[in-house]
Amino acid sequence: MLAKRIIACLDVKDGVVVKGVNFEGLRHSGDLVELAKFYSEFCIDELVFLDVTASIEKRKIVAELVTKVAEQLDIPFTVGGGINSYEIASEIITNGADKVSINTAAIENPDLITKIANKFGRQAVVVAVDAKRCSGEFVVFSHSGKKNTGLRLKDWLFEVQERGAGEVLLTSIDRDGTKFGYDLEMLSLARDVLDIPIIASGGAGSFSDFLEVFNIGIDAALAASIFHFGEISPIELKKYLREKGVYVRI
Repeated sequence: MLAKRIIACLDVKDGVVVKGVNFEGLRHSGDLVELAKFYSEFCIDELVFLDVTASIEKRKIVAELVTKVAEQLDIPFTVGGGINSYEIASEIITNGADKVSINTAAIENPDLITKIANKFGRQAVVVAVDAKRCSGEFVVFSHSGKKNTGLRLKDWLFEVQERGAGEVLLTSIDRDGTKFGYDLEMLSLARDVLDIPIIASGGAGSFSDFLEVFNIGIDAALAASIFHFGEISPIELKKYLREKGVYVRI
C-alpha cells in the first residue's frame, strides 16, 4: 500500500512566501529557505514551491533560489511558476528540483508535457490545474487563476494524462485559502477521470478535511497557510490520520 502524502506549498512572490484567499490579497508568510528547512525536519512528505506571479509577469524562476531551497531538503521538491519551455524545466531539475510543475504553459503548449516526460520520466512532470465552477460546470483557469480558458476540467485532465503527466495538482479556486475544506465534488470528478496520482489543493482548514479527501481516494493533500501560521502541526495531523486508519509515514 502506498502511503498518503502530506505536502506543504510555498507560494512565493519576489523571493518571499505569501498566502491569500481565492488567489487574491497576498500576505507575507515567511522566509522561503527557512520554511523549506523547517518542513524538511517536521514530517512533511514533500514540498511544492510555486512562483505565483511568474506566468503573469513573464518571468522565470531564479535558479539560484531553487538551489538554496534544495540544499535544505531531503524530501521530494517540486518547483513551478513560469516554466514555459523544456530548457527552463531542465534548468530547474538540474538545480535541485525533483519535479517541475507546469500550468499555464501546459495549456498554451500541451506538447511541453510530453517533451519533459520523455526526457526526465513521467514522475518528474506535475501538471497543476486551477479550476472553479462556472454556470454549474468546472472550468480550467490559467495565469494564476486570472484567465478563464473555457476548457472543461474533465477534458483537460484526460488530455494531460494522455500526454504524459505523472500526477496532477488540482486546486479549487473557490476554496483556495478559505479553510472550508477541499472541494470533494471536484476531486471526485478528477478521480473518476485519472489513473495517475492526484494532489488535492485549496481549502484545508482542519484534520477532518484531510481525512475526507483521503477517504475518496486522493493520493496527496496540499496545504499552505494552516502550516505556515502554525494552525496545524504536520506530525499531529499524521498521528490523527493514523488513528483513523489512513496509512501515512511518520
